[in-house]
Amino acid sequence: MSRFTVHDLAATIDARSASGGEASYTRKLLDKGTEHCAKKLGEEAVETVIASLGNDRDHLIAESADLIFHLLVLLKSRDISLQDVEAALARRTAMSGLEEKASRKSG
Repeated sequence: MSRFTVHDLAATIDARSASGGEASYTRKLLDKGTEHCAKKLGEEAVETVIASLGNDRDHLIAESADLIFHLLVLLKSRDISLQDVEAALARRTAMSGLEEKASRKSG
């Protein structure tokens, strides 16, 4: 069995964003615009936080999956790729977390 990755999800979102709106939840989200996508991400973030406070591991996993999906859709709405985000993470990991955070405050 092959392993499903976040890159696979990003590719699925790319493919579905090119499809018709009636057949694709992804396309429907994108058609409603970045503001709607951002609101959906916020809702999913809150649901993930709430799930993390409970003792239901499967619920937290499900909400985390929703959160990641909606983050990738929001990024797609702004024409930002997963590779763009990975590049930013790579730059940040070149220094300690405290150094990186301090560098953002001065910039």
